[in-house]
Amino acid sequence: MSKVPWRLKGQYIKNCNCLATCPCDTIGVPAPDKHCEGMAGMHIQQGNYGSVKLDGLTWTVTYHWPGALHEGNGTAQPFIDKSATEEQRSALLQIMSGKAGNMWFEILASIVTTFHEPQFLPITWEFDKKSRRARVVIPGFLETVSAPLRIPATNSEQEVIVSMPNGMEYKEFQVAQAVVLKGTGPIKFDCVGTHSSLADIEHTEAGLRA
Repeated sequence: MSKVPWRLKGQYIKNCNCLATCPCDTIGVPAPDKHCEGMAGMHIQQGNYGSVKLDGLTWTVTYHWPGALHEGNGTAQPFIDKSATEEQRSALLQIMSGKAGNMWFEILASIVTTFHEPQFLPITWEFDKKSRRARVVIPGFLETVSAPLRIPATNSEQEVIVSMPNGMEYKEFQVAQAVVLKGTGPIKFDCVGTHSSLADIEHTEAGLRA
C-alpha cells in the first residue's frame, strides 16, 4: 500500500541537555549526561498531508531517553497547535508516529516505548535562525529560550554552523545555547546553557530533502 504524499517545510528547533553541538548528532551518545532529554519542534511554513493543508501550524515534542537514543526505551509527548482542525491533528499525528513514512520519524517511533497523550494547546513560537535566537512556550508543559553561544574571553557572540550532508533530521543547523529549557508536564527537565539546534528543514514521506 502506497503512503499518502506529504510535505513539511519550515523552521525547526531541537533543544536538549547535551553540551553545544550535541554529541548525539555527531558521535551518537549524549554528553555530559548519560541520558538525553529536551524538546524538538517545527513551525510549518508550507505543508500538506495529501489534500490536507498544514501551513502555519506548529508541532512540538518533549522527550527523555535513559541513555543513547539508539538504545531505545524513550518517553515522548506530542503537542499540536490548538488552532489545528481535527483533520490536521490526525494528519500530523500520523506523520509524527512514523506510520506515514520517512526514515527519521520511523526510527524515532521505534525507539520510544512510552507515549504520553497528545496535547492540543496554544504554542508560542519565536524563531530567528540568523541571530540564533528562539523561544517556544506551551503553558503548563514547556518553556525554552535559545540564544547565541558566547566566546568566554570576550563575551562576543560565536557563530557555529554544523553541516550533516547525510543527516536524517536536518542537513545543516546553527548552533545556539538553550538558556532556558524547562519541561513541567509528565516529562520533566530543567537545563541551563545546554545545546540548541536551529534549522530550516523540509521533510516528505520519502525522507529529508533539506
